[in-house]
Amino acid sequence: MSALLRKTAVRLVMAALAVGLIFGVWNLVIFAFDLKAYALPTPQDSVATIYDRWSTYQPLMLQTIKETVYGFLIGAAIGFFLGVAMSASKIVQRLIYPSLITSQAVPVVAVAAPLAILLGFGLVTKLVIVAWWVFFPVVVNVLDGLARVDRDLLNLARVMGAKRTRTFLAIQLPATLSPLFSGLKIGATYAVTAAVIGEWVASLQYGLGTYLNTAAASLDTRGVLGATILLTMIGITLFLIVAAMGIVATPWERRSTARRRTRPAGEMLVGHSVETPQT
Repeated sequence: MSALLRKTAVRLVMAALAVGLIFGVWNLVIFAFDLKAYALPTPQDSVATIYDRWSTYQPLMLQTIKETVYGFLIGAAIGFFLGVAMSASKIVQRLIYPSLITSQAVPVVAVAAPLAILLGFGLVTKLVIVAWWVFFPVVVNVLDGLARVDRDLLNLARVMGAKRTRTFLAIQLPATLSPLFSGLKIGATYAVTAAVIGEWVASLQYGLGTYLNTAAASLDTRGVLGATILLTMIGITLFLIVAAMGIVATPWERRSTARRRTRPAGEMLVGHSVETPQT
């Protein structure tokens, strides 16, 4: 078994143990405080609810996934291009960066209702809300990554006549990938929450967020917890996909030295003269 397979197996086992620990604590709380099923169902009942109501959950989950993924991609693209633009021009950075910080200081719940009035109660408003939450960590990480590029390499590229596009693709972009994926992983965890908030304030199409409201209003705790588990699974899956893409895009992060092909001793001597010491 290769080292990569061993690491993957260990991570899967640790993830399973973490889920088991959460479910164990959940059951322990129910037992210790003698909670009734209508107040807090067991994790087994909550998972069973997903199975029993799958025909109801499935279209709602697909709708929420669409909002989450599309909004995440839009926010990631906007964040990346804003980070590159601000890194390329200090004037642009001084003009835009304070506005971005201010936009994040405003609670998204406060602007969700005006956005719904302005853009309507369709998909667009929810995509804007998700993108709003996602783009900022991407901007910050891309900007920091570009600021830490080795200036000697950039100067050498300019001296050798490399154009800005070539310099960006060969030097700056690879140096930015690690912080970029760090920002994307943060955004992935925010995206699901933003999609739920978008469904709460501006939704003509039902998703898991609207189902949460309906189930909570009818005191259906099993339904609430079943939808919550599905939302958690969506967020974790999106995070893992981004993390896997980061591993593929930055292989040098896991290699301290370049790979070398081992050759037989006879092959190593081919084409080389061996000098024997004189006695």
